[in-house]
Amino acid sequence: MILVISGPGGVGKGTLVAELLRRDPRLWLSRSWTTRDRRPGEAADAYVFVTEDAFQRHVDEGGFIEWVQFLDYRQGSPKADPPPGHDVVFEIDVVGAAAIRGLYPDALCIFVDAPSRAVQEQRLRGRGDPDDVVARRLAKADEEAAAADAMGSIVVINDQLEAALAQIQALIDTHRAR
Repeated sequence: MILVISGPGGVGKGTLVAELLRRDPRLWLSRSWTTRDRRPGEAADAYVFVTEDAFQRHVDEGGFIEWVQFLDYRQGSPKADPPPGHDVVFEIDVVGAAAIRGLYPDALCIFVDAPSRAVQEQRLRGRGDPDDVVARRLAKADEEAAAADAMGSIVVINDQLEAALAQIQALIDTHRAR
């Protein structure tokens, strides 16, 4: 199974994915590459942080399933090679989710959103994003939600962490049972 978790910045995708991986040993994360700098307090393994040159070399070698220019940096999903018996998890933006859905029509695509843009803004500021980044991410959020809706993603509102986790795990279990 392929699980795609997408959503705007600051909605809690990383927190949800980390907890799903901790709870479900059959899930394996395809770690995205990015050319952006690490945020203050962000885990060193949150992404594969690379230079523009290293990213471009990987593009040229055909090493990504999908990649995109996002705001002022690039990010991409490398070709996945999970251990046997594992389901692949992609934590990516909605453009990447659409690319994965195009390659794998049976992928389970979940769009995570905050209960409101005000809550999303609080979360972005809480993780240390500067004002200009907060403004750009908020401006892009409704566009991302519309794109997710157009591709038929299942929407999960991350208001209460445990409730969102239970909802996503139920979707995974149902998808696996098919």
